[in-house]
Amino acid sequence: MYEVKIGGDLFKQMETNNGQNLFDFSMKQPVMLVFLRHFGCTFCREALADISQKKEVLESLGAKLVFVHMASNDVADKYFSRYDIPGAIHVSDPECNFYKAFGLMKGTFTQLFGLQTWIRGFQAGLIDGHGIGSQLGDGFQMPGVFVIQEGELKEAFIHKLASDRPDYEGLVKNCCALI
Repeated sequence: MYEVKIGGDLFKQMETNNGQNLFDFSMKQPVMLVFLRHFGCTFCREALADISQKKEVLESLGAKLVFVHMASNDVADKYFSRYDIPGAIHVSDPECNFYKAFGLMKGTFTQLFGLQTWIRGFQAGLIDGHGIGSQLGDGFQMPGVFVIQEGELKEAFIHKLASDRPDYEGLVKNCCALI
């Protein structure tokens, strides 16, 4: 189990676009909570494409996908539809309060603009076609992925670089193995 002082009270505050809170979702099934960078970010777009491709597998493992973003819900819905995740469950956090509560910090120069990030950005943005767009949120905010079950944090992936690519399936499998 991942040892962080994050729990039910915070999860109850995290109301989704459909009016439910994260705590209630987590009491029914494991929740993969994906904190995104801003929607104009190449790596945010890559993450959405990755999750879209793995959505069926993640759900077959029992996970409910919930996203946290820094845009309005209307803007977010357009991006989720664009990446073939229509009807996505998500939490709007333009002030990054939930990001902070989960320990997701602002990126350093190296995390955001270092050589490894540039190389991956070239691959993801130009070669893989994810491009870049307008900054829709805090461009310095780092992302992360958490698995929450029964009101408790079970797994976490906190990006060391903006360009890190989590093993979404592995995070869910680790959590489900704990059941």
